[in-house]
Amino acid sequence: MKKVNVITLGCSKNIVDSEYLMKQLQVGGWDVYHDSNNPNVDVVIVNTCGFIADAKEESIDTILSLVEAKKSGQISKIFVMGCLSQRYKEELTKEIPEVDGYYGVDNLPDILQDLNSPFSTENSNKRLLTTPNHFAYLKIAEGCNWGCSFCAIPLIRGKFVSKPIPELIEQTKSLVSEGVREIILIAQDTTFYGKDIYGERKIAELVDTLAQIDGLEWIRIHYTYPFGFPDDLLDVMARNPKVCKYLDIPLQHINNRILKSMKRRISNVETIELVNKIRTKVPGIAIRTTMLVGFPGETDEEYDELLNFVEQSRFERLGVFAYSPEENTPSENLNDSVLQNVKHERVERLMEVQRNISREINENRVGQVYRVVVDREEGGFYACRTEFDSPEVDQEVLIKQNNRQDVNIGNFYFCKITSADDYDLYGDFIEKK
Repeated sequence: MKKVNVITLGCSKNIVDSEYLMKQLQVGGWDVYHDSNNPNVDVVIVNTCGFIADAKEESIDTILSLVEAKKSGQISKIFVMGCLSQRYKEELTKEIPEVDGYYGVDNLPDILQDLNSPFSTENSNKRLLTTPNHFAYLKIAEGCNWGCSFCAIPLIRGKFVSKPIPELIEQTKSLVSEGVREIILIAQDTTFYGKDIYGERKIAELVDTLAQIDGLEWIRIHYTYPFGFPDDLLDVMARNPKVCKYLDIPLQHINNRILKSMKRRISNVETIELVNKIRTKVPGIAIRTTMLVGFPGETDEEYDELLNFVEQSRFERLGVFAYSPEENTPSENLNDSVLQNVKHERVERLMEVQRNISREINENRVGQVYRVVVDREEGGFYACRTEFDSPEVDQEVLIKQNNRQDVNIGNFYFCKITSADDYDLYGDFIEKK
């Protein structure tokens, strides 16, 4: 059999794209590997990220290392797909001609054609999972309409396009039949789902419908957008035990001038009101957010306002990024006046505040009992997660393997938290209360 290695860089949306491609290749007779070190593959396909400078650098470095492998005869062909080649195809073709083909984010049929591999219509909605068997990402839409001034996603992925509800139900049922117990909804903005094809936001209806699928245990929602946040989604989260009390909602900043410059369409007061409403309507919810510091013109006072907001809001999860200008975005024309060392310091200070908050929240969980899913075995522990933690990005509950022997990966159990540190919990399995 012909052997192909698919390397996925970037976000969970890229993971899903790779999984669609891998399924088609498998059906077409290929022996498919993912992120493999197997030296005997014939073809390597790199699914690239082109979102921020570090991600672009990683993509370029990966491509160049594969070019060297091709020159030394270790592999025969290199194909590059995804965001980086969507955005910079002409430049890449000129600068790295050793690559056998460059493709954008929606050129799957073209890749298959160039590999002399047929496209299977029958399997067009199926994927070869790269995640553990018990959880999977479900991409419910592509693109974005918001046009935040710092973001290149609309330039890469285009306008917001929802997938029809029946298609998503079919795919989820198929995943569940293969052992998936947790579905993580992703899109550039999951809360805008359905607006383009149904005339109104349908995320609450979608979640409610998916929750009726037998065998599905958890539904988790990522990448929501604060402007126009749909209240009915909170109602579904509050009443349906299958919907994790967890929300990923990137807020980016709290200062009004910066929010306006970012084109976020929401004010300081509206942001605070939204956070309070989320916590009121869904008691006990864990909120994950991200902040962008060092935006052009950000003053010490504006940064301190953000720092105070984070201290008061006590988010369960927080990521912080330093601003870097992106080509052809509106903010590229602004004066990137904040020095790099100042940006770095602001990231570190904000993360130190969050570290203390995370530790306090974790210490308050000691003695509590939670339902957890077992993700894997590692270093003498079972690495587990509660409904308040998403895979790859959040903390884990670590339980010593000698605590119990009849534990299976992907199954759900109850555990009691016995101790905590800044970003992880420790516990013991117990019988259901």
